Amino acid sequence: MGEFKYKIKPSEVKDLIPSGKYCYASDKITVDGEPVGYMHREKPEETEDSGWRFYSGTEDEEYVENPYHFMMFDLNYIANCDPAIIPHLKSKTGSELERVEGTDRFSPVQD
Repeated sequence: MGEFKYKIKPSEVKDLIPSGKYCYASDKITVDGEPVGYMHREKPEETEDSGWRFYSGTEDEEYVENPYHFMMFDLNYIANCDPAIIPHLKSKTGSELERVEGTDRFSPVQD
């Protein structure tokens, strides 16, 4: 299997947020460079887990079911990929947000 070419090289990552916490993100964001389209915060699996999970919104069911399409990243890395998420990172566990199409704004997911 070939190496991934991530959207942002480690040497290019800026300290946008204090972190030390990890999250899970889709390769559609970290490799393909798509913006975050959907984010949700679940109960953290351990102390270092932020609970955040990030998707572009273009992943289909088959893509999501393949664990090789998701990886752990420092939360600051994902903030570098899409700074529009930063204002929402202190949202409580259980939060679900989706990007307002064509903007850098997010709104709560309506059931």
